[in-house]
Amino acid sequence: MHSVLTRGNAILAYTLSVLAALTFFCFISTVFIDYRTEATMNTVKVVVKNVPDYGVAREKNDLGFLTFDLQTDILFSVLILPGLHLTHLFNWNVKQLFLYLTAEYSTPTNKLNQVVLWDKIILRGENAVLDFKNMNTKYYFWDDGKGLKGNPNVTLTLSWNIIPNAGLLPNIFALGQHAFHFPPEYTTSRV
Repeated sequence: MHSVLTRGNAILAYTLSVLAALTFFCFISTVFIDYRTEATMNTVKVVVKNVPDYGVAREKNDLGFLTFDLQTDILFSVLILPGLHLTHLFNWNVKQLFLYLTAEYSTPTNKLNQVVLWDKIILRGENAVLDFKNMNTKYYFWDDGKGLKGNPNVTLTLSWNIIPNAGLLPNIFALGQHAFHFPPEYTTSRV
């Protein structure tokens, strides 16, 4: 005969094994889904100033100001069976999305510069259709020198991290990007 402690240990071990198997099934059932979707972005106003950055030193660095438009439908619905719809990004293994808009450019001192300009967290059940017009950036667009003035190739991309119930934290890039350039002269007007 087994004691109560031995039986309790067997039940707990069996329960944990079943839960681990179910968690792995949850992960493996959604790992091969393509989470990319179309995104359209555009810059409305782009200016650059040369101002002192008091956070690092008192020398002047370039500070870019831009307003942008952003349109994407993250809550894209897919018909699986008659009467059963699966949203494109929100499935049973997705708790929330962390969206962020980045600007990528190169300068003579740095081959790759990436700056996060805007971000948003979308929880399950929230409105996931983004249609922003003439939005200001959420974060400052600082360069660590004078690499923004006249920069001919700055690219905006929308990306997101999927926060799952179980499994990996994938970094997904939207289909579509927008390239723009900064003006060749500094602005003196107030932005």
